[in-house]
Amino acid sequence: MAVKVLAEKAPDELRFAELRRRIPGISQKMLSVTLRSLVRDGLVARRVEPTVPPAVHYRLTELGLSLEVPLSALRVWAETHMPEIDRSNQFADEAPPD
Repeated sequence: MAVKVLAEKAPDELRFAELRRRIPGISQKMLSVTLRSLVRDGLVARRVEPTVPPAVHYRLTELGLSLEVPLSALRVWAETHMPEIDRSNQFADEAPPD
């Protein structure tokens, strides 16, 4: 989800607080862990302004931007198959426990 939000702003940067506002239900800790991992993987660049408190900005790298097409295809697949997934979930929820 963080990649999708950053892709909407590409090539601009987003501050941490703005990212958190745009991702409903995510905790500060989870967003921080996710961004740290994306930075480590080279998908996201992090820039810190030496202010008090520090202003931290994130943006997709070229590698991160290259995810746009595969993620779009995954979204289309998920939307197409959602009825099947919902039926499978319903069947699993109604099945007696093992």
